[in-house]
Amino acid sequence: MEPQRRSSEDDDGGERGLLHCWRGYSYSVVPERLLLPRPVLQVALGAQHGVLLVEGGQVYTFGELSWKQSQAFQAAEPTLENALSGQRVVAVAAGSFHSGAVTEDGSVHMWGDNGAGQCGLSGLSCVPNPTPVALLDPGGAQTVPVLELACGEKHSLALTVQREVWAWGSGCQLGLNASVFPVWKPQKVEQLAGRYVLQVACGASHSLALVRCLGPEGVHRPPVDKCNQCNQLLYTMTDKEDHVIISDSHYCPMGVEAREDPPPTQTLKTSPSEPILPSYSSSASTPAAPVPDPTLDLVSGPQDSQKAGLTIGEHPPADSDAPAPSKAVASAAVKSSPYPDEQEVKEYLRKLSDASQAEAKMAAGGLHALKPSSLGRGSSALNSLVASCASAVGERVASTYEALSLKRMMNFYLPSRLEVLSGTADNTAERVRREESVQAKKSSSTGDIHEEEAEGLRRRLSLPGLLSQVSPRLLRKMGRSKTRAFALTPMGGGIPEDQEVFPILQTEVWSWGHGEHGELGHGDNLARLQPLCIKSLNKKEVIRVAAGAHHSIALTAQSQVYSWGSNLSGQLGHMETPSTIPRLAKLSEGIRVWDASAGERHTLLLADGDCIQPIIYYSGQQVKEGQEGGGMEEGEEEKDERAGGYTQQPVLLPFCMNLGYVSSVVAGGRRCVALSDRNVMGFIASLHELASAERKFYCKLCDVKSQVIRPLLELESLSTVLGPMATELLQTLAGRFSMLSHLTGQHAASLTANLRRGRDVNSFLILENSSIFLDLYNDYCSAVGNFFVMGGFHALTKPSLDIFGKSPELLQRLSECSEENTATSDLLVTLFYLPTQHLHEYSRLLLKLATCFEVSSGDYQKLQDSCSKFEALTLQLKRKRKEAEYTFHFWKSFPGKMTDSLRKPHRRLIYESSNKSLTVQNAGRFSVNWFILFNDSLVHAQFSTHHIFALATLWVDPTPEDDSGLHGLKVVTPEETLTLLASSSAEKTKWLRAINQAVDQALSGAGQDAGSSGLKSEPPISRTASYTFYKDGRLKDATYEGRWLSGKPHGRGILKWPDGRIYTGSFKNGLEDGFGEFVCPNKMLNKDDLYHGYWKEGKMHGLGTYRYASGEVYDGSFQDGMRQGHGMLRSGKHNTSSPSVFIGHWLQDKKTGYGVFDDITKGEKYMGMWQDHQRQGMGVVVTQFGLYYEGAFKDNKMMGTGILLSEDDTTYEGEFSDDWTLTGKGVLTMPNGDYLEGSFSGEWGSGLKVTGSYFKPNLFDAEKDKNQAVKLGRLSVRAEEKWKAVFEECWSQLGCETPGQGEHLKAWENIAVALTSNRQQIQDSPETLSRSHSKTLESLEVIPQYEGPVTIERYHSIRLYLIKACDTPLHPLGRLVETLVAVYRMTYVGVGANRRLLPQAVNEIKSYLGHIFQIVRFLFPDLPEEGGLIPEPTENLPDSTQETSTDTRTESPKPGRVVSSSALLLPVLLPRLYPPLFTLYALEKEKEDDMYWECVLRLNKQPDLALLAFLGVQQKFWPVLVPNSLPAPGDKQPVISSTKDACFASAVETLQQISTTFTPSDKLQVIQLTFEEITQEVQSLLKQDFLWSMDDLFPVFLYVVLRARIRNLGSEVSLIEDLMDPCIQHGEHGIMFTTLKACYYQIQHEKIT
Repeated sequence: MEPQRRSSEDDDGGERGLLHCWRGYSYSVVPERLLLPRPVLQVALGAQHGVLLVEGGQVYTFGELSWKQSQAFQAAEPTLENALSGQRVVAVAAGSFHSGAVTEDGSVHMWGDNGAGQCGLSGLSCVPNPTPVALLDPGGAQTVPVLELACGEKHSLALTVQREVWAWGSGCQLGLNASVFPVWKPQKVEQLAGRYVLQVACGASHSLALVRCLGPEGVHRPPVDKCNQCNQLLYTMTDKEDHVIISDSHYCPMGVEAREDPPPTQTLKTSPSEPILPSYSSSASTPAAPVPDPTLDLVSGPQDSQKAGLTIGEHPPADSDAPAPSKAVASAAVKSSPYPDEQEVKEYLRKLSDASQAEAKMAAGGLHALKPSSLGRGSSALNSLVASCASAVGERVASTYEALSLKRMMNFYLPSRLEVLSGTADNTAERVRREESVQAKKSSSTGDIHEEEAEGLRRRLSLPGLLSQVSPRLLRKMGRSKTRAFALTPMGGGIPEDQEVFPILQTEVWSWGHGEHGELGHGDNLARLQPLCIKSLNKKEVIRVAAGAHHSIALTAQSQVYSWGSNLSGQLGHMETPSTIPRLAKLSEGIRVWDASAGERHTLLLADGDCIQPIIYYSGQQVKEGQEGGGMEEGEEEKDERAGGYTQQPVLLPFCMNLGYVSSVVAGGRRCVALSDRNVMGFIASLHELASAERKFYCKLCDVKSQVIRPLLELESLSTVLGPMATELLQTLAGRFSMLSHLTGQHAASLTANLRRGRDVNSFLILENSSIFLDLYNDYCSAVGNFFVMGGFHALTKPSLDIFGKSPELLQRLSECSEENTATSDLLVTLFYLPTQHLHEYSRLLLKLATCFEVSSGDYQKLQDSCSKFEALTLQLKRKRKEAEYTFHFWKSFPGKMTDSLRKPHRRLIYESSNKSLTVQNAGRFSVNWFILFNDSLVHAQFSTHHIFALATLWVDPTPEDDSGLHGLKVVTPEETLTLLASSSAEKTKWLRAINQAVDQALSGAGQDAGSSGLKSEPPISRTASYTFYKDGRLKDATYEGRWLSGKPHGRGILKWPDGRIYTGSFKNGLEDGFGEFVCPNKMLNKDDLYHGYWKEGKMHGLGTYRYASGEVYDGSFQDGMRQGHGMLRSGKHNTSSPSVFIGHWLQDKKTGYGVFDDITKGEKYMGMWQDHQRQGMGVVVTQFGLYYEGAFKDNKMMGTGILLSEDDTTYEGEFSDDWTLTGKGVLTMPNGDYLEGSFSGEWGSGLKVTGSYFKPNLFDAEKDKNQAVKLGRLSVRAEEKWKAVFEECWSQLGCETPGQGEHLKAWENIAVALTSNRQQIQDSPETLSRSHSKTLESLEVIPQYEGPVTIERYHSIRLYLIKACDTPLHPLGRLVETLVAVYRMTYVGVGANRRLLPQAVNEIKSYLGHIFQIVRFLFPDLPEEGGLIPEPTENLPDSTQETSTDTRTESPKPGRVVSSSALLLPVLLPRLYPPLFTLYALEKEKEDDMYWECVLRLNKQPDLALLAFLGVQQKFWPVLVPNSLPAPGDKQPVISSTKDACFASAVETLQQISTTFTPSDKLQVIQLTFEEITQEVQSLLKQDFLWSMDDLFPVFLYVVLRARIRNLGSEVSLIEDLMDPCIQHGEHGIMFTTLKACYYQIQHEKIT
């Protein structure tokens, strides 16, 4: 409203909301204008007074205000109600003698006569000024906000924000179960609770409510299963052995007046379209006829789906005017599906339609609306059948149901027809609903069409055997007495049914109160205590109701008026007196009513006439000038009627054209009021024009639907004439038409409401939701085109003759075709394309509205944008129509054989070469090559064959023009490459452009604007598409879906073969390349092989994991589809405790090279060489029983020279012929040194045969042991030969063919690429990546400075880089370390924990260090080699050395740091390998450690001093408690004789940390710190600097070592010794370590001393 205000500031708003009053309809009447300071927004009229609401929310009253405290107050001029000042009122209402107002916050104020409690205030007979009245929730104290009020003579109704109705006052018109009147306190009308009420109206003694039909929306209400009044179950279930009977024949005795005869048209059910919510399912007003008793017969369980039929029986209702068809049974036995197939549904519908036509004939008298009770069963049977079945039988059926196209099928066959049959005799009012919901892909928020069923399924029923307690909602659905196939279609027909936005057209009118004059519309004159649905108005799309004193009015979306009740003064606008059921008011053709109001004895209608300005009709009592004051005498009234004092039918008021643009009319008492606007800058006129055009268009669509579409769909012969495909297309078309019509109806209703209320453009649906309109028109146009292309309209020629006769005037009139003798098919085409022309009307009117605004304003912009959108679509649809016509004519002339296979509904012709404009290069002289370009494919037709190339996978390039003058095009498809020749260069350009545009459109989805895409030169060569290969070869019949590049799969995609193989991953040039997953079914085992890893050129190549169907898992490298390189194979039932594991080198799918095989069932582990899956060459075997073998293997057996040791050191050295079988020469040595020499045969441990000599060696032969220890390891694989493949893989990752050969820069680039790609892959599943890990990755992606001289600083940065790199498996070094750790553990854990393997384990670590150091030096080429020096930068280097590197200043003359692989790499490697390695040390040193430990325990029992004395520590080093001097030993002994663990405690504690460190350098560091602690303690004792001599130091250190109680000290010592950095051995650390070692041996032999 604001914009216009701007344009009319001169007249202070005098342009809007002008008020005109008059009475009667004679020619002499001239309306008087009531002047008010502001525009009037709403008027309400009582019997003698009126209430006005003006802009700003103030309220004025005028007329006889008898309740004012001053004398009987007659206010000619409107007076302001001051009691409401300060409140912003948003709605007013007037009863006969009382008034009400609703304020912005939803509170209610009432004033006027309160004799019957109609003001809701107890104790006052009248209320002089507006007084607040509260609607209190029974449970709580909070008030319920109100939207609008309606007032009658003795009652008032309020509609709350929750859309519920509250009532107060007196009389049965309240709808409350009250026994005492008046009801002072507002109460809720329970019968309507849970319903969505749209509007209420009050007559003198009756009430009306406009209620939204319950569709799927009704489901959020909590289901109730007991009757509110009598508290009985609404549904009963009888559980028979094989089926369940569900009955809803609950009858509630409460709240019903006792009457002798039941009223005729009344069954117990309340409305046709809803699963009743029990609170009002007792809407009974009378003990009506027996209610239909639907019994649900679940014949069988889900297994027997063959026969899962359902029978829904019904008793004919007593009041029905025709016997209900007894055949309302849907039995279904379909191919393994519990749902009806098309044939059955058709058959079923035919029976239905016969039955109902019979009904229709009987009901032709028109007294009662034809009741669809019989049909309701049809749709409800199928519908609820599915719902309850699915619900009862469980998810399986539900999913089947989803999968079957039942929804679609039912949509095709049910909705249109059912509705056709269930209309009234008056066919303009019947409307096809939105049949087609499945195609409504765009239907934004309608959600699942079967929301309700799904809801039911979600609240899964507990099913012990059978339905124990089925959800009441489903049962309710079973029990609908008159159902439409609502559940099949979204309520809004593809429109988001947001009640706030789109008006609701599926409505019902409910009435209650006194009915003497028939004003309730139920076909009788009885009163109703409770709201009851007026059945005959269902499906009439009522959008507004009004109530006069004793008559009622309903206004429909199709601009028709139904009226019923008292007609004494002709107020109904038709001649039935009185009318007890709604009938159409008599108005001339083309008059569309859009507002109506009813007074005491008259009705006012506001309608569209021929011009844009609205016209007003009056019907009812003529008011004579002298009789204004109140009621005439009875006699006078009759006289008046004889004198023609009332209208026979509505009369046009001649003066209405002078009032301007009337926006609403109000009638009340004897008065009439019109509110009008002046047409400022054409804005108001344009608004009226738009609304009027939309109403006219809706009526037109409804006419087409009822007069053309419905008769066509009802034809018996339709499917035989059209054939199945065209029939389906016609169904789709009818569905889309319905949706379009429904949307138009909603839009018209919303525009009408906008005229009545705000008259501004902000609430325009067409602006806010333009995409819904555009999409729907687009879909509709496609549906018409599809039907047209398939020759549908031509096929309809004959059926149309049967329906419309030889001269189809009806079609001519509807299609607005002026030419004579047009063919029927052309008329139909024109008629169905007609709606698309309405888009132009939209853009014209929106533009017209836009011109009323400033160009800079937002409203102008909005209108302008929408206008251009509609204009663009208009052009696009015109082009679509042309394409369809072109295609249709093409098919007419096309040779028949091919037509059948090529003609598809969505396929449009773009260009074809019948004029020889395109041929194949080098074609034979007599060959025929015809190219046809469709919007989805290029067809190459020859004599009898044709080949179809899908456009999505078609690439076209012009061949360069050469001297030969050939105009060539190269067409590439996945399996063909054609060179085509055009007849001229113009043709070449034309074809090239046409193909490129078509491809582009096919890729971007049809419906793109082809015109605009003409600007693009060509479609992308890289695209996403799906394709099935047809040529022989590896890919035959496989389907690929994913990215393409110039005819080849390239990028990510999925390839599926018909035999079940599936590859998902990346492709390059048509082959699998990069990371991918492959599934290959194993037919024998009925399981799948799975591969997960890298590919190259169509084969597995690189790292991957292959899970075999047999349960084996290979994890490692592949090459050319075979296992090659380093890999691990686990086999056995459960991978967790797999019976065998192999880890090692593979060559061409076979174990070849070094590998470790752990046979868990035998308890043996083999470490050695392999060839072709067999142990061959050198190897070592250890068993769980402690046997150790090293030697030669051949053909998988121990064969050749070998050494065998058993747990007790019995040793055999000699020849073997089989596993553990000795054959030939050898020496057998006993643990005590005796030995046998000779030839042996037999298996170890089961009796050996020996021929030879026995030796008892002399005492001086004790060197034997030593020799033996040396010999071990000679016959095993050298550490350097092990795991070569692992290092080779790392080198190749760095881009080197052979170790050390390659470019440094390339290696660094490869590292960066590996990190980035791996990181991206991981980012797809971020849960695997911790935050710290991703930080590490980010820092590693930066390439460090890898060239230039290495200083100490750079040395440190290299060290840190290596630590980080080895920390993540995504870095090649990290992956290398991870693999080495895996193989190391694999080798030396479990059975491999054999002490004899220790030397090999140590050597293996050393070889790792060497190999990795080589890689590090390759990456950092300036790093000195092993043992090289890095000079210190300055002398003052901080004294503390880095924890993981060793300080070598003391031993090298010039300061610096020695580079060593162990210093650099052990900190990274050793912590990970520590557990298996240390276990081996512990086993090896077991005996020595036991001796040592025994001694430690023994000596530690001594107190400190005794121990110090025993160890010979000089007394000056004994810590004392009395510090001043050294008294005699005897004096101080008592002081601390008993203390333990107090001396040198800090040094002891430090030394204990040796067990918590891993690397030798760390352990040496601990020893150094221990020495420092001892020195510090001694220095503080002696108060002076002090230099140790070994004699002084050793006993003290020995004491500390004893007190430290380190369990495996021997192992620690050996580990340090074996892995110590060689450059340290002679330095300070070396001496300290020697001291520790000496202590260890000293302690072992202590007990000897």
